Amino acid sequence: MSKNILITGVTGNLGQAVAQRFLAEGYNVIGTVLPGDTIEMNFDTTGLEKIIVDLLDVGAVEKMLKGLIARIGNIDVAVLTVGGFAMADIAGTKTADIEKQYKLNFETAYNVVQPLFPYMKEKGKGHIFMIGSRPGLSASFSKGMIAYGLSKSLIFRLAELMNEEAKGTDVVTSVIVPSTIDTPQNRKSMPDADFDSWVNPGDIASVIHFYCTGEGSVVREGVIKVYNKS
Repeated sequence: MSKNILITGVTGNLGQAVAQRFLAEGYNVIGTVLPGDTIEMNFDTTGLEKIIVDLLDVGAVEKMLKGLIARIGNIDVAVLTVGGFAMADIAGTKTADIEKQYKLNFETAYNVVQPLFPYMKEKGKGHIFMIGSRPGLSASFSKGMIAYGLSKSLIFRLAELMNEEAKGTDVVTSVIVPSTIDTPQNRKSMPDADFDSWVNPGDIASVIHFYCTGEGSVVREGVIKVYNKS
């Protein structure tokens, strides 16, 4: 029987890579998109279902998940790719800037896991992947990106708490920590960088898939670093 994966932000660079990999592996892929999203996906999307939902709308997210589970029966894997980025040091960072990054990087994830995680615990199995960052993992990487680093740091603590709650079950929460992701946007903003040292979205998708296989599922890894040569 086919497994089901939920991907938030499925039209983003990483979301598309994850969707493409899991479709190739026979998964039913459900991807969330924002209202008005017109980004095209340049691969065979047979087996992909898009759901329009604002992840900052708690009620809408709960309704979406409840209806989805009632319709398809189970969510085996969730990959939460939605987020945002901002540069600024402490002098240039207001609380409003922190709040914005908090909403983009933490609330969009928490609003999904808050109803989904208890469901997985009740079923006794499931894997949730959230996207962290080096600035969120270590303050030494956060210089000049205060709001972003603070917001991403909460992702790691949330995963720790979820894994504590899920002990004794086959429910695992992992934080993927990529170095600079090789995207058209990053290449445009950093044209002089060493692109070969960056990590490809497809490679991240492959790592996520590995931890969903029989071999990878026995590894209860809370933090998964995908750095390539960086």
